[in-house]
Amino acid sequence: MSLPTWLNLKINAPHFVYKPTSKLIPASVPSKLNLSYTQHFECPNSLIPPADQNVAAIVFGDGSNSRLYPLTKRRSESALPIAGNYRLIDAVVSNCINSNIRKVYALTQFNSASLNSHLSRAYSSARIGNEALVEVIAAYQSPEGKGWFQGTADAIRRCLWVLEEYPILEFLLLPGYHLYKMDFQELLEAHWNNRADITVAVLSRTRDNDTEFGTFQLNSENQVIAFKDNPEKRVQNSEKLKDISHDNFASMDIYVVNKDAMIKLLTEYHPLANDFRREVVPGAISLGMNVYAHKFSGYWDDIRSIEAYYRANMESIKNTNKAYCMYDKDSPLYTLPRHLPPTQITDAVITDSVIGDGCFLNRCKIRGTVVGMRTRVGDGATVEDSVIMGSDTYQGGRLEEDIHIPIGIGEGTQIRKAIIDKNVRIGKNVKILNRENVQECSNEENGYIITGGIVVILKGAIIPNGSII
Repeated sequence: MSLPTWLNLKINAPHFVYKPTSKLIPASVPSKLNLSYTQHFECPNSLIPPADQNVAAIVFGDGSNSRLYPLTKRRSESALPIAGNYRLIDAVVSNCINSNIRKVYALTQFNSASLNSHLSRAYSSARIGNEALVEVIAAYQSPEGKGWFQGTADAIRRCLWVLEEYPILEFLLLPGYHLYKMDFQELLEAHWNNRADITVAVLSRTRDNDTEFGTFQLNSENQVIAFKDNPEKRVQNSEKLKDISHDNFASMDIYVVNKDAMIKLLTEYHPLANDFRREVVPGAISLGMNVYAHKFSGYWDDIRSIEAYYRANMESIKNTNKAYCMYDKDSPLYTLPRHLPPTQITDAVITDSVIGDGCFLNRCKIRGTVVGMRTRVGDGATVEDSVIMGSDTYQGGRLEEDIHIPIGIGEGTQIRKAIIDKNVRIGKNVKILNRENVQECSNEENGYIITGGIVVILKGAIIPNGSII
């Protein structure tokens, strides 16, 4: 598909610049073809950014306290595969591209090798003239800071020397592990119309369980008058609350911040703050800065737990407006073009499923399942209501003598309500069914855990023939 010629990426650290090899793009492919998405639609002309675009997005990786373990044992949350062909970070970067955001900084730290590799390969020749679309700023040490990033505010503060190089007026702060589609231009227009110092994105409906990122209290003009981190901790200004109508709205942890306000907040008012949401935003409210909210009514999911990850994949199968749409030609989802062969299906019965590229499905039954790239399913196998991440590579036709179980799912195996991580070797006649309905179980030494009733097979695990889980 045709893509804008204004896209590119490099990894930027104080003493390290990553320049992707030209071998990633075949010589027969035009230079502007470097991103892909499922339907291969032509990119709309609106992707050409306006000349007066003065916004840079800052996309955060994630910390070490993940509830997605063991899926995050060797990768960050943002690098998790989803819906067969994609990674979570693709949804966030695609929102930026589709919203004409032409500068994206990715601040990465924990288990970032897989994420950095994906970003560099997926967006390697996306350019804006000679400017990079995405710059990966990995955590680093300097004379001023010798440790890791201590939080989102600390990460931005320590990277201001890089961020100030680009002539922008606003920063758009984005988590890299959320699944949603948003036109950021609408968020930016609300920010400009309100002459705000900070604009926060909130869910338009109030939900009692949305406490991960706190809630904002708004007045009738959508101005933020207080922030509540959780039901037990209330950050309020009692004087401002008097005689003002307001309501609570769940935070999406998405912010637009004026560049000058950002610099003052991080270097003058809160020079020791580590967390942007819990420290800097409440501080801006207490200082009397103009903090407004923009209400978002579309699909949004915070993929921070095994249950949420499983649910998002299951919803990608359904044709419903309540799920994330992978087939929107006006707002496509971009990812790394892998140039894989089509999936080969031999006498298989497949219903209500998503199948990635380059799979081999032989006389098996697959129902309600996301099947990732390069997955091999043997004869007589049955897979139901599961997420199969696939494989990073094809296994050779002749196996080594010490590898008696090949990568994939063996003949006669039964799998139900499970997440199978990458490069897993499942033998013949294995039963992964959790028939006793165990809710929690840690058995990493044998290659699996159970959480919320979902069986998770660890990356690269070997499940012997005839095993029962």
